[in-house]
This record gives sequence, C-alpha cells and structure tokens, in this order.
Amino acid sequence: MSDRMHLEVQDDPAIAAEVDRLLARRTRDIRLRGEIKRLFRARVWSQTAKIIRAWMIWVAFLDVLTLALNMLMLPRAIALSMLLPGAIIPPVVVAIVLVWRKPQAPWLQGASLIAGMFLILLSIALVGVSAGGEFYERHLNIMLFVAITAIIIFGIPLAWTATIAALALGIYLVFQLRNPGIEFGSAVAATLFFASGIFATVAARRIMTILAQKTFLFELRDRRRVAELAEANGRLELLARTDPLTGIANRRWMTETLDRLWGGGRKCPDGAAMLMCDIDDFKKLNDHLGHAEGDRCLVVVASTIQENVRRDHDHVARYGGEEFLVLLPGVDEEMAISVAERIRKSVEATAFPNPASRVSRRVTLSIGVAVQTADEAISPEQLQRQADAALYLAKQTGRNRVLLHRQESFGRKHIQSTR
Repeated sequence: MSDRMHLEVQDDPAIAAEVDRLLARRTRDIRLRGEIKRLFRARVWSQTAKIIRAWMIWVAFLDVLTLALNMLMLPRAIALSMLLPGAIIPPVVVAIVLVWRKPQAPWLQGASLIAGMFLILLSIALVGVSAGGEFYERHLNIMLFVAITAIIIFGIPLAWTATIAALALGIYLVFQLRNPGIEFGSAVAATLFFASGIFATVAARRIMTILAQKTFLFELRDRRRVAELAEANGRLELLARTDPLTGIANRRWMTETLDRLWGGGRKCPDGAAMLMCDIDDFKKLNDHLGHAEGDRCLVVVASTIQENVRRDHDHVARYGGEEFLVLLPGVDEEMAISVAERIRKSVEATAFPNPASRVSRRVTLSIGVAVQTADEAISPEQLQRQADAALYLAKQTGRNRVLLHRQESFGRKHIQSTR
C-alpha cells in the first residue's frame, strides 16, 4: 500500500470504523463500498492490469501460432476459412492492452474488457464454425476453456466476471443450436452442463475476491494499529525522556546526548561547556510556601534557562530535584561564563519569591561551569564532576553566583568567580 493511501486510512476515522465493521461480519457477507472500495481498486489495480495484459498477449500469441500451423498442416481451403475470423484477436488484444496500461475510469476499463472478451470468444467460435466438421464443436469447447481461464485469473468485479461468463455461454448456445451435427436437445443439454461448470468457476472467483478484500481490510486495520502503536511508543519515549513537571529533558535524555556527542570516547570534537545550575535554598522555599509553589518555581526556572540558550544547539535537562544541567557544544570559557551569567540574572529577574532564603527574598541560582576545549581529552563524566565541584564552591562562597572550574596543575584547583 502506498504511503498516501496509508495516511488516508489513518487520518479518516470513518474509514477505520467501516473497516472494523466489515471485519466483524461473516466473510461471505463482506461488501466493499464507497471510499474503501476505491482504495481496494487502487490497491489491486496494478496486479490485475498486469495479469490481464499478460493473458491477452498469451491469447494473441496462441492465436497467431495456431493460424500459422493451420496454414501448414490443414487443407488450404479450411485454413483460409479460419484466417479471417482468427485475425480478429490480435487488434482486439492490442486495444485492450493499451486501455489497461494505466488506470482509467472503471466504466471504461470494464466496457473495454467485456467487449474485448466478447470479440475474442466470438473469434475463436467463428474459426471452428467457418471450418465446419470436427472443428465446429472443438473450437466451441476451446472458446469455453479460454473463458474459464479468464474468469479464474481476472481479479475483476463480480458483475464483470458474470457478464463474461454469460457471453461465453450465450455464444456457445447460439452456435450449438446452429450446429447441423447435433439435435436441439443435445445443444441445450451441453449448454446446461457447461453452464454448471462455468458458474461454479464464477462462484469460486467470487470467494477468491472476497478473501482478497478481507485480506485488504486486515491490512488496513493492521497498518492503522501499527501506526497507533508507533504513535503511542513515540509518546512513551517522549515521556521517558522528558521531565513531567517542567517539560524539559530529564537526566536519561541528557546522558544519552552526552554519549552521542562524545561518541563513547573522551573528546567532544568541537569542545563543549557544561553548566550545573542549582536553586539556592530551595528546601526553605518548599517549607515556607509549600510544594505547589516549589513546583511552580521549578517550572519558571526551567523555562528561564531555556529562554537564555540557543534552542537549536544547546541542551537543557532537569538533572535532580532542583538541579539543572546545561550543555553548550562548541563554546569557549568566555561564552560559557556569559551564558551562565545571563541565566543567573534572568532567574533573579523573575522575582519569584523565596522569603526564607539566606541569599535574597527572591529565587536565585548558583552555577558551576566546566569547559572542555576541542583538543582536550575529558570524558563527559569528568566534565560533569568539574562543573559539580565549581557549583559546590559557589554554594560555599555565598550562592547566587557563577564559578568557572580551572585545573591549573595536578591536585590544585583554581576557581574563577563572577557575579
């Protein structure tokens, strides 16, 4: 099924409901109508058209081959009598093949196929009638055989199939009634005998069509369910990687992002900065204003941080209770400190109350900054530990400040403070 058809089914609740209704019925009672019928025809048209074209070419080839052999093996008078009626088939086949090369209006394709089949069957019958003798009844039987093969393999609407069957039996009856070699009763009896076989074939073809339609309905339903399952899995995946309170990424998503950027190694190709942000005296805010205000504070801080980073480059995640991690790919120390300071000032500017804080009557943020240059080999875990160390010292030295971690030499750390 094409993607366009898939979307039509998935986006149309009426089609989905009709599919479920049809599948709830008995198989023999399935009837496709309206849009589902159109979709089914579009689904099977290509295969049906290929089969019809191939069958037509096969019939034309056998017709030409038979006429050629007749010219070589039969008396000239008999062979010539067969030539004209036999010559009807090739041009009819060419016309039908051209009509069935690409989708046309159903009525046009149905009319062309029925008219073409009538001419082909009539041609086969006339070949025997023109030759007479033993060829008379033989070609009428061949004509019925050709009709039966068409009925069996053509995946066409039942009305078209029944019309072809009726035409074949009508031609057989007319010419058998004119057959000087048999009596009227024998002609009728033979027609009834072949009619029972042909209509049994039509019934079998109908069952095959209904089964194909049911398979199509199962395909529509299964594709819809797969799409619904994929959508549900997508939502679950989003929920699994999103902090439900703030709506930003969670720790799991940030860990996966770090692994992807570092590629499992110890270097980020373009370098990166990491900011560990912690709300000052958040426990006091919860104790004095309640957890509802604490939750609102987290949402405000998360939104503020996101507003101060590059949306298409930087990554923000809630990493703990009141702790946020910001990853800034491809920035140097100066830019990292600038971003961190902008975040700190913006959070303070929200004027969200924290009356019990030892720092300010408003919510403030302490930020630890660690930077890896493109030529440094530092794992994301190490970079995070450095940012944590800077954040810890920012807390120890008064809060509401940005501290940059520097590793000057082994065992000695130098911290640059900004506020």
